[in-house]
Amino acid sequence: MSDEEALNYNPNRLLDALIDIMHLKNDAALARALEVAPPVISKIRHQKLPVGASLLIRMHEVSELSIRDLRYLMGDRRRKFRISPTHFKPDASAA
Repeated sequence: MSDEEALNYNPNRLLDALIDIMHLKNDAALARALEVAPPVISKIRHQKLPVGASLLIRMHEVSELSIRDLRYLMGDRRRKFRISPTHFKPDASAA
């Protein structure tokens, strides 16, 4: 992630938008709606934990916002995702 992307990345916008759109009271209510533990929301707010794919899908399911819209809300403007060529290679230390 470049410095410019890091400055734009703000998961708080996403969390705040979900609370607003879903007419929830606070982060605890959002955690209940997403079926995650409240510390998960706190860690995302403090950028100690990224918004993972499974949580993004859950956000999509409960909010009915598209994945693209959810990513846009948190500042992820990438159009394509690339997987490293080594991603699917077996771990040499496991052999």
